[in-house]
Formats: sequence, C-alpha cells, structure tokens
Amino acid sequence: MASVFDERRYIIPFRSSLLPQIFTDVLVIGSGVAGARAALAAAPHAEVIVLAKGPARNTNTSWAQGGMAVVSDDRDSFEAHVRDTLVAGAGLCDQGVVERVIRAGPERLRELLAWGLRLDRSEEGEPALGREGGHHLARIVHADGDATGREIQRVLSDRLASVAAIRRFDDCFALDLLTPGREPGSPVLGAITYHRRYGLQIVWAKATIIATGGAGCLHRETSNPPEATADGLAMAYRAGATLQDMAFVQFHPTTLYIPGAPRLLISEAVRGEGAFLLDDAHRRFMPEIHELAELAPRDIVSRAIVDRIRRQGGGHVWLDARGVSDFASRFPGITRSLARFDLDPATDLLPVHPAAHYMVGGVRVDACGRTDVPGLYAVGEAASTGLHGANRLASNSLLEGLVLGEAVGAAALEMLGTSSAWGVAPRPGPARLVSEIPPSDHAELDVDDVRSSLRSAMWRYVGIEREGAKLDDVLDMFDFWARYTLDKVFESPEGWETLNMLTVGAVMARSARWRQESRGCHWRLDAPAPHDSLLVHDGWRRGRDDPDTRPVDSRAPLDPLQPEASRGVSPVAAPLSKG
Repeated sequence: MASVFDERRYIIPFRSSLLPQIFTDVLVIGSGVAGARAALAAAPHAEVIVLAKGPARNTNTSWAQGGMAVVSDDRDSFEAHVRDTLVAGAGLCDQGVVERVIRAGPERLRELLAWGLRLDRSEEGEPALGREGGHHLARIVHADGDATGREIQRVLSDRLASVAAIRRFDDCFALDLLTPGREPGSPVLGAITYHRRYGLQIVWAKATIIATGGAGCLHRETSNPPEATADGLAMAYRAGATLQDMAFVQFHPTTLYIPGAPRLLISEAVRGEGAFLLDDAHRRFMPEIHELAELAPRDIVSRAIVDRIRRQGGGHVWLDARGVSDFASRFPGITRSLARFDLDPATDLLPVHPAAHYMVGGVRVDACGRTDVPGLYAVGEAASTGLHGANRLASNSLLEGLVLGEAVGAAALEMLGTSSAWGVAPRPGPARLVSEIPPSDHAELDVDDVRSSLRSAMWRYVGIEREGAKLDDVLDMFDFWARYTLDKVFESPEGWETLNMLTVGAVMARSARWRQESRGCHWRLDAPAPHDSLLVHDGWRRGRDDPDTRPVDSRAPLDPLQPEASRGVSPVAAPLSKG
C-alpha cells in the first residue's frame, strides 16, 4: 500500500494560465557549487535561470569549512584517493563515477584558480594540504583556513553575474515541478515559484536541474543552514522521480554544544591538525576504537561519541585543540564563533556533539544527472550519483559539485533538440495545468509545533543509531501528522518547507526500516552487521510502498538516442528504469 504522502501531487492549488509566465531553456533550482557550475556549463548554448532560495551566504556550499579533496601533490595519487573513497562508501560506490570525479579534480581546481580562487599556500607557494577523516594522505585544499566553501561560492557567484545568458532570481522559493500528467514518468516542464515581492510565477523550462542541497534541518541537531529543508528532494518525489539510499545521512562528529545556541560546526580539519576528543574524565578514547583515531570515518567517530555520552551521562564530550599551533590564524572563522561564547581554543576545552551534516542519498541519477523523469536532472547533495555510496568521504562534496555540475549542465542541453536520452520529444511547455485541493475538514494547526516535533523525532529515531521498532513508531507519527497537515493549503515558505520535511522524513524512515543491516553511516542497533543481500541501492517512488532495489550497472552504456549536445560527457552509469 502506498504511503499517505503519495496522495498529494502539488502543495498548493493553482491554474497555470492565471499566473505570470517566464520562459527559459534551462532552469537550475539552487545556486551552490553544483547549481552554479551546471548553469555555467549550459550558458554557452542556452538561456539559463538560476533560482536562489536565500542569500548566497546561506548555501550549503558557503557553510562548508573543511575544504576540497583533490590530488595535487606528487606524494598522492588518483588510485589512493579512489581507494579511500571506496572504503568510506562501504561497498555501494559506483567505481566508475568515483574514478571519473577524482581524475577530473585537478582540472576543475585549475579552472577555479583561473577564475580568481584564493587558496591557502605553503611557504613554497604550493597549495597547503590538510588531512581529514578517512583520508590516509593530506589532500584537502583550503581557503582562509576554514572558509573554503565561502570562497568557492564567491568565485562562482561572480562568474554567474558575468554571463549575460544567466539570470539569477534571488529569494525565490520553488514550490513544485510542473508535469502535464499526475503519474510518475510525466515529463517535467519547469516549476511554480514564489517570490516575496512578485508572488507566484510559472517558469517554463526545456530542462530543469535540481541542485537544492540537502536535508540537514530535518534533524534537531544540524550543522546546516536554515534553508536545508529537503525542498528539492520533495519536489522531485512528488513529480515521480525516485529517491535512492535515503537511509544514508552523514553526521558530523564535532559541532559546538552550547544548550540553547545554534550548533556551530568545528571543522574536521581541526582534528587533522592534531586536536583530539576527551570524555568527562579527560581521557582520550578514539585510539582504542579505530586505527585512525579522531580521523576515522565520520560515522565511526560520531557513534563513538554517542556511546561515550551514554556511558558517562551529560550532553557532550570535549574537543582538546590546545595543542594546535596558530589556531586563530589557521581557523579564523571558528575562532570568531568561539569567542561569542567566551571560549578560547588555546586554553579551553570545547564541548562538542554530533549533528546531521550531509545527505548521502538523494534523487537517483545516472552519471550525467538524468533522473527517471524526462526533462529532470539532479546534481550535488540533492542527487545520489554513486560517488559516496553508503558514506561520504570528507571533502569530496565540493569536488563532486564542480565535476558533475559541469557534466549535468552540458547534458541538459540535450533537451533543447528534437530528441532526448529518454526517447521522447522534449516538452518545453506551456501547458494548461490545474491543481485543485479541497478545503480541509480539520482544525488549523501550529506549523512550528509540527516542525519541532518532526525534528525531535528524526533525531531520536532516525538519527545516528536506529532500531526497527522505533522506526515503526516514527512512521506511525508521520502518518498521524500527515492526516492533519497534508490536507492544508499553506501560504508561506515556512508551511511549504514543513510539508517537504514531512514528505522526505517519511521516505528516510521507510528506507532506514527497510535496510535491516548496518552499513556506512546507517547503523541499526538491532542489525549491527552488514549483509551481502542488501548490497544494493534502495529506491522510493511516489505511489510505491516497496523499494526498487536494483543496483545501477556501471558497465552498461547510456541510451543510444543520446544527442550530440551531451556526447562529450563520459557516461559511467546505466540509464534508470522509467517504469
């Protein structure tokens, strides 16, 4: 039986013919590293609109402290970086995608440098390389110590502004993708959007790219900006696209834990420079758990911290960074944040706790970003490409955004022709679309209370540790909330975000309940071992309760109808089922 969340196709009532109409070739929803790079790749041959939900400073890219993993030193090798990525991915990486992304890293870095990227340098003038969890070698490049993402966002935003073919719509909320039919498989024609100044608008597009980032705000404890409410995942799901590997959410081990204050990320690079974790008795505990100690993969460190907190009571452990030389100059942003709480890392132990950090799963795509819905693409944290498998290797995400952003932007140009990789003619719109939602029979509800309850339940039951019975309980909660929420028509982004969070949270819980094993960043207390029978990708589509568990075959070719516009993109994944 399908989930109650599958009954609603659109989140607001509308008639497309009564709304302002905007036309473009390629619509990119999201302005972080992946969306910006996709727009730049499409712009030489197309008109492009980039929707930005909030200011550039609040993209997940801008909040990225750690850096970008890229092979740039003679002591390193592509093979070593690939090996570390595959180990972190716990058997679910697509090795072809991994090799392609890692081998393209140096070229994408050179491109950013040519566009004005500022990197931290050694005394010899070479990029200063750091080391983070899961990496056996130092290969992380940084900018301004702990502001790499912000610097990459600056460069790409400046580049977007310099291209005449790209229009950027800031403070513009995408509500839903538009399809001429209500059933999965109907092609995407663009999106309905809301701007606080201009209201509702229809943006018709020949190709639409989801680059909306992750879902960190579904959990009570998160390192993500407030915009990370899973909007792109929910839109794609309602439009009929498959969400894949949704059980896999990476938790960052070290966010500053001050009760009542927002969780502030303390970069893994701090541990890479020698900081270590202490329990309440000021004993170091990670060396007894993993050979890499504090630089073990993030899921291992996060679980170790949770276990230590459970044993000792209290709400946190300690990060000892007192031995990190020149902390203030090495990590200026973190130093400023700590100063707000009268903490000095040179003299004080820092209270830390894990928090939801990165959505490893996402919209199922092939290596060129095609979803299983014609006209719809996805890239970056919103997509499940096979790069990360069951757990993301630290600092691979900025690299992914650059490499696959370029590939997806180029591939989307296929929709400007007369044929497409799906074997159907492009449908650019306009079309006469009508969404009707009957009045609710239930009383009004407190959206803030639903949202708070949702985040608390996700943290308790779909957090770092999961268990079958508790996942059943949280799914019952989701169904209860859905009966009183999904029949409502909200008129503000806060309400729409809550609907998106409920939809995606339910899929995440269903995926976690189905995956009765522990693998990567998914840990089941009642099934602590991995199982070979579950070495597959689970996919969830609107209208289906049972997951599609067919793995993507990296050896199969793409559809032979793929047009000239995207043949320069080297395919490494099979086309996905359109059934």
